Amino acid sequence: MDKKLLNDTAKALVARHKGILAADESVGTMTTRLDVIGVPSTEETRRAYRDVLLTIQKMNTYISGVIPFDETIRQSTDGGDPFPSLLNHNGVITGIKVDKKALPMTNFPNEKITAGLDGLDERLKEYKSLGASFAKWRAVITIGEGIPTDTCINSNAEMLARYAALCQENDIVPIVEPEVMMDGDHDIKRCEHVTYSTIKKVFTKLQEHNVYLGGVILKINMVLPGRESSEEVTDEQIADATLRVFKDNVPDEVPGIVFLSGGQSAEEATRRLNEIAKKSELLGVPWEISYSFGRALQEETLATWQGKRENIEAAKSAFLSRAQKVSSAREGKLDE
Repeated sequence: MDKKLLNDTAKALVARHKGILAADESVGTMTTRLDVIGVPSTEETRRAYRDVLLTIQKMNTYISGVIPFDETIRQSTDGGDPFPSLLNHNGVITGIKVDKKALPMTNFPNEKITAGLDGLDERLKEYKSLGASFAKWRAVITIGEGIPTDTCINSNAEMLARYAALCQENDIVPIVEPEVMMDGDHDIKRCEHVTYSTIKKVFTKLQEHNVYLGGVILKINMVLPGRESSEEVTDEQIADATLRVFKDNVPDEVPGIVFLSGGQSAEEATRRLNEIAKKSELLGVPWEISYSFGRALQEETLATWQGKRENIEAAKSAFLSRAQKVSSAREGKLDE
């Protein structure tokens, strides 16, 4: 394990003014996104969309790294350049999604456990050879009646820790993503409690597995009421609850925390990130607070593109416009 390399890469991923683009949608998810704009999902149409996204010349102004899917890291631009080579050449760090799938957890109804450890060491070595310097593993934590159970949280935290250890053994920075889902009618206090318990257990397991915390990035949900909840909360309440969870559970040596956008709209995710960043600055938190958005960075780009070559430049402009707003929010300066 090269701790200096891991720390340098982690710090670069959460560099000021920048964040991570999550472009790791599975074939199924990408098919759903393309269906919305009336574009058939084939390997070529998925590659063509990635080409629009990843060839944006000024991307590195706002984006430090990109997380592609397995299919994408093996593909090339219209000009024949492998996507990882293009990104790295343009000053954007290439990552890779390595978890396989969140599967039903045996004997625990409505809970899931993420698969993908089998053969992971060999896959990491291959991804490293393809140009990846960081990876991502997502665990799914659902709130509902009687759930999440301690067993579900513990099991997913154990998997995240084992994944992180394998990544670092291969000099790949692990992004650990225990996502507490927005689904449900729970209030913000319940989400805060579950997120608190989840992060606490994740860092306990990381330390048990001797994972180097200076070479880890936490990717996490904002603390929010459930999607079906009638509770109305302000952005300030969301920021306060989120930062309370971090204060007690995230060790100071972790270089950064990046937010997923989850089921929020682009505007909601951007606005709430801005409030969290402002409060983080006032509190003097020890970690960089940044973003790793997927849909919240891409939805305007995809809607503008529509699968048409004549829309490519407008789609690229739409991405840069949104990325500039998210970058400003990451600094707490969205309204300036």
